[in-house]
Amino acid sequence: MFHNEEVWGTVVSFHFPEQGIAQEVIDNLLKESIAFVHEIDHQFSTYKESSEVSQIRRGELQISDASDRVQLIWEKCVAAKELTQGAFEPFQERLGGFDPSGYVKGWAADQLAEMAKKVGVHRLHINAGGDLTLRGGMDDKQPWMIGIQHPERAGSIAAAIPMRDGAVASSGTYERGAHIFDSSNNSIAIGARATSVYGPDGGLADAIATGLMVAGREGAPWFLKPELAEYGCWVVDRHENTTWSIRWPEAGTPQNAR
Repeated sequence: MFHNEEVWGTVVSFHFPEQGIAQEVIDNLLKESIAFVHEIDHQFSTYKESSEVSQIRRGELQISDASDRVQLIWEKCVAAKELTQGAFEPFQERLGGFDPSGYVKGWAADQLAEMAKKVGVHRLHINAGGDLTLRGGMDDKQPWMIGIQHPERAGSIAAAIPMRDGAVASSGTYERGAHIFDSSNNSIAIGARATSVYGPDGGLADAIATGLMVAGREGAPWFLKPELAEYGCWVVDRHENTTWSIRWPEAGTPQNAR
């Protein structure tokens, strides 16, 4: 089953391959998943005036008074900021304050996978606006093959990664232009043109991909930290036609990062 849902200012794509599960179970899972992504949008959107995040940004709601889920994402954003030495910065005052967009999509996609697991669905492909959560492979023999878009040629694949279980997050200037800011100098990030990160946690992979847009090659030492032992990256340099990677697998080597 395929389904595309417009939400978060993007599209969330659900793919639940045939796996011997009653259609009613799949239909109910899809219904619950759609409701969940809209619930996340209503809580975390920086564009909806009524969202908790918008209230926090306006100073009308303190994080200590926010819902447990919003407090959890706040804490995870703080941890990701520390892990990337401030390159991932979800608290930039010049941009309006708390903005968890670079974390929460990947996190939410992982939650959808957990919802599926509870009803016996162990094979899925969730694309939350470019943040992928993958489980089980295309079938028992083939992993999901994820193509990484070329930063300058729309529709062209510049790299690929085979994965059974885990997350892949990408960031770049090819769709939204230069939209990531470097808080250290209050200017557009110039560390990289495009980044892709894989690992077991979709939220953290998303944050690291964003951070690498700021840090570029200076972010390579992050992957020596024990917290990132199961993560890898592929990065296009900002001002050169060169790429670099860490733990990026060979095309025939499926990853299981979960």
